[in-house]
Amino acid sequence: MARTRIITRVVLALSILAFCLAGYGLTWPLRHRIGWPRFFLQWFGEALGLEVRVEGSPVGRDVLYVSNHISWLDILAMGGATHSQFVSKDDVIGWPLVGMLARIGGTIFIDRNSRRAAHGQVDQLGSALLRHVPITLFPEGTTGDGSILLPFRPALFASVAPPPAAIVVQPVAIDYGPAAAEICWIGDEALGPNAMKVLARPGALVCTIRFLPPLPPLDDRKALAAQAQATIAAALAR
Repeated sequence: MARTRIITRVVLALSILAFCLAGYGLTWPLRHRIGWPRFFLQWFGEALGLEVRVEGSPVGRDVLYVSNHISWLDILAMGGATHSQFVSKDDVIGWPLVGMLARIGGTIFIDRNSRRAAHGQVDQLGSALLRHVPITLFPEGTTGDGSILLPFRPALFASVAPPPAAIVVQPVAIDYGPAAAEICWIGDEALGPNAMKVLARPGALVCTIRFLPPLPPLDDRKALAAQAQATIAAALAR
């Protein structure tokens, strides 16, 4: 039964990938207006059994979404719900297929090992926000097991502390409930085995995305990171 479930989901997901890539190519001049990346992330997630439930209201534009991070599924859930672009570590560029899809989606890649590169990446993030592009940041820097939050790294909060023009920071709590311990992608686990666990699960995998009230503007990036972490932690505790 699990094998049949995996095959069915993989075939459906690949069909959606092929459809969206074809649509992206055929509508090239209008690709940004149509929003193919959002359609792909939403439909691809549904094909894998992901059921996204939204609580609260996303700001929509001129916003940096700041969220906890549990799984690669978070990108499908947040991208489908918000049409946002993402901040990701730069080694993703070299991943087969995933790197190409990330570039198509406008992902901002960062080199966490280079302080010199970090300044340019902060400028790149700030520039995207000023173009009214919503951005999602996972400031833990890695995935957790869903039971606790790892410390939020304040470095990329520099682009919004002090905040440029009308940009707001909106905390977002991603919650898989009891399933988090099963599907979390942490440690040295390879993507393939983790994906197999997700694909083999019976029924829908419910992911609740809670959009919390935007934070008041702060000039101190460390204070902003700490407040975002505390806000999300309180929402998950509820």
